[in-house]
Amino acid sequence: MNSSETPRLVNPLAERLRSGGLGLALMIRHARTVDIALAAQTCGFDALYFDLQHTSTPEEVVAQISVAALNAGVTPLVRVPDRGYDVALRMLDSGALGIVMPDVSTAEDARRAVAHCKFAPVGNRGAYGSWPQLGYRALPATEARKLLNDNTLLIVMIESRAALENVEAIAAVPGVNIVHVGSNDLATDLGVTGELTHPSVLAGIERLVAACRKHGKIPGVGGLTGGDTKRIEQVIKLGARFLTAANEWNLMLAAGQERVRVLRSLTPVY
Repeated sequence: MNSSETPRLVNPLAERLRSGGLGLALMIRHARTVDIALAAQTCGFDALYFDLQHTSTPEEVVAQISVAALNAGVTPLVRVPDRGYDVALRMLDSGALGIVMPDVSTAEDARRAVAHCKFAPVGNRGAYGSWPQLGYRALPATEARKLLNDNTLLIVMIESRAALENVEAIAAVPGVNIVHVGSNDLATDLGVTGELTHPSVLAGIERLVAACRKHGKIPGVGGLTGGDTKRIEQVIKLGARFLTAANEWNLMLAAGQERVRVLRSLTPVY
């Protein structure tokens, strides 16, 4: 590309969702090197999902892998700590193409997240100047910010009974792209800890899907990264379009356990 040309910014996860497909994210808990981005692309994942709320992953590691993911054709998403608007801004300025905002319980929470993660006129995100998503090219401010707004996903998490009560108002907030159920926390708040496909949790997902359809948002579900794909099939049938499909640690353990099981079944020859 000539340095004077306008860069073409693509968010692979957003493209998949816009085409009507199922968006799949690989959650990262322990990987610390950039080759995980290529591995995710080889496996067919649309996104890498870094969880800065529940892991000790350093921000600079997420920034480095995010840049690698941009070049591998995988969307870097970052879940920030509760009300972690400063972290969200740093990660967006460092290469992320999506922010996952936890524990959004009201429309005001959602509006506040939009204000911090999207540029005007959608939000009020602070300006930086040059971004890895655009190859660090110096573009006119309005052009650069529109490109980033159009390709940055804001994912708000529904994790409580109170949030469910407000889910339609949350889904109606302009600038929100995905409304995402945190199954584990929601189940706990509904009094059915660990029962991620309990009827009350599934009813909550149905309610969220209906709100998303009404307001043109993408419904998502997380927390189902264990080995039982029947649970994932259930939520897809309810209308989920974005999934945290696995985490790299669980995949490694499952593959390792299966390999050991097979090898232990073989009889050594003496």
